[in-house]
Amino acid sequence: AAALAALCDAADRRFLSDRLPKPYTAADAEFWLRRVQEMEGRDGLFRAIVQNGAVVGMVSAEQKQDVYRKDAELGYLLYPTCAGRGIMSEAVRQFCPLAFAQLDIVRLTGLVYAQNAASRRVLEKNSFVQEGLLRNAVCKNGALQDLAVYGKLRPDA
Repeated sequence: AAALAALCDAADRRFLSDRLPKPYTAADAEFWLRRVQEMEGRDGLFRAIVQNGAVVGMVSAEQKQDVYRKDAELGYLLYPTCAGRGIMSEAVRQFCPLAFAQLDIVRLTGLVYAQNAASRRVLEKNSFVQEGLLRNAVCKNGALQDLAVYGKLRPDA
């Protein structure tokens, strides 16, 4: 919980949802970890990214519901000081096969602010294909931004 709180509190929020609290407290981390325990392996898959024994990020897939149930949304977060080293690209490379094997899904979806070149690169390095662009779909800090939609299909789908 302490590692999660520190990671989320340090996050660069320019391209994140506003639902991530600032400051991100130990209570916020405890709440999230309880949710993860309930969802793990059934409706989602959640992993810490550890380097040299320290948590430097996280990656997750949350399965959608109803008619969208064969799809899961990929999410990831990395300490800003660790960016640009290929850590997230490698984490996503290792994570995608786990998500396809452990969740009842045929695709992973990545939703990325169009201006977030680093996050787009992570997906593209991992064979995600840009499937569309939702114009003015995000309102962040009072400004409208486009949202790029990426998808990756399970290899046998």
